[in-house]
Amino acid sequence: MSPVLAGVLQLLALIVALGLAYRPVGDYMARVYSSDKHLRVEKWIYKGIGANPDTEMRWPAYLRGVLAFSVVSVLFLYLLQRLQGSLPGSLGFKAIDPDQAFNTAASFVANTNWQSYYGEQAMGHVVQTAGLAVQNFVSAAVGIAVAVALVRGFARSRTGELGNFWSDLVRGTIRVLIPISVVGAIVLVACGAIQNFSGIHSVGQFMGGSQQWNGGAVASQEAIKELGTNGGGYFNANSAHPFENPNGFTNLFEVFLILVIPFALTRTFGKMVGSVKQGYAILATMATIWIGFTALMMWTEFHHGGPAFDIAGGAMEGKENRFGVGGSSIFAVATTLTSTGAVDSFHSSFTGFGGGITMLGMQLGEIAPGGTGSGLYGMLIMAIIAVFIAGLMVGRTPEYLGKKIGTREIKFAACYILITPALVLVFTAVSMALPTPPNSMLNSVAHGFSEILYAYTSGANNNGSAFAGLSADTQWFNTTIGLAMLLGRFLPMVFVLALAGSLAEQQPIPRTAGTLRTEKPLFTGLLVGTILIIAGLTYFPALALGPLAEGLAS
Repeated sequence: MSPVLAGVLQLLALIVALGLAYRPVGDYMARVYSSDKHLRVEKWIYKGIGANPDTEMRWPAYLRGVLAFSVVSVLFLYLLQRLQGSLPGSLGFKAIDPDQAFNTAASFVANTNWQSYYGEQAMGHVVQTAGLAVQNFVSAAVGIAVAVALVRGFARSRTGELGNFWSDLVRGTIRVLIPISVVGAIVLVACGAIQNFSGIHSVGQFMGGSQQWNGGAVASQEAIKELGTNGGGYFNANSAHPFENPNGFTNLFEVFLILVIPFALTRTFGKMVGSVKQGYAILATMATIWIGFTALMMWTEFHHGGPAFDIAGGAMEGKENRFGVGGSSIFAVATTLTSTGAVDSFHSSFTGFGGGITMLGMQLGEIAPGGTGSGLYGMLIMAIIAVFIAGLMVGRTPEYLGKKIGTREIKFAACYILITPALVLVFTAVSMALPTPPNSMLNSVAHGFSEILYAYTSGANNNGSAFAGLSADTQWFNTTIGLAMLLGRFLPMVFVLALAGSLAEQQPIPRTAGTLRTEKPLFTGLLVGTILIIAGLTYFPALALGPLAEGLAS
């Protein structure tokens, strides 16, 4: 079988699996977030934290819940790392330096999982399981909760109430993420991923000396790492490491875990607003971009010239033989079009245009399908921008799902789409202008610029992957990327929840002959075009200096 055919068959198998899971997972999540009943374990949690899950919250109260929980999470994870040398199960590793502890705490709480350290050489079992793995669950649950709050803003009328953050957080963790992660971890263990709490031990001989590895609860962390679109690996090689991702089947299974919740949330959205067709329109937009990017990436990486590429069957530099060009291309697009950031190959070693595709995927706002929750609310923001543009073209007040998109709503949406590009471009420009940060680049000229542009694109968009050449474990990058991650995560949530509150207060507008039919293919095309144009106009100058210049020169 040719490598190209193998890659296409993998993509088709993935599409079928996602299609089979779409309705049951989406309907289940709609029931979870619409139910007024609480499980016994959930009641214990509410009692322990002193929360009343039946109290409805307006958007300021909901936002305070999000921010308070996240601040406490950052402080807890920071202190856990700083105290690591005194904790049991630390494997002899010392406490994490302050700047790196801040960077890692911000990273995992912001659902970014950017790692400027070697996991197997820095973090012990307690920090990995009680700190990082826990944040993998709850940071993903926070993203889904904010998305559900926005959906309720569309579904409700004449009230500013968006539900209860603590109830949404606990339900998302207990009823959605934990059960699927348990099943996912069992599958990974059955296929060869490790799951233990062993210490450091020598493995064979390497370059005349022994190579040392430590074990860990890898399969369980790997499952939620992908399912929650987190991405932080137990080992520095991330999902290219055989302990995390043993073979071609697990590689495709992990991509399935990455995509299943973000895609299925469009079904949840349709059920909660009372029109599954609206969910299908958002799904079609996400799927069009995802399939288009995957096809373009596979073409770029298979489009080779010269005897070395001919023998390898494509651009194999930086890719695992276990996965090949096809599997690596599918994984790379899935992880950068979501906020996952896990890698089974080194994006820095992709072709110039291939590296640019991974970067552009993040710069779209990671909305196709995006992260757990963040992809849905990001896409709904873009839908509001699209109906606003359509309204300008026909001279009609824009509306979406029966809600008028007025001055207030469009200001919230505009602020949302401006925050992340501002963080990316300003931090990149300052880093290139200062004398010291460019010293962290492994490469020079266009590729070196891409390393820094990619780093801030990844951080501000809460992705977490990196061009492998950048030495990011410096005070400058640890601090500035940490700030980019926090601001890129929580500032947009402010405007999402404010928009949700504004929409929930409105009285529905009856549909007329002039109403834009947002469940039709025409709107899907408009939405795809809006997304590509906004991202292109925003980032094209920076991309022209990096991956485009490199691709045209090769």
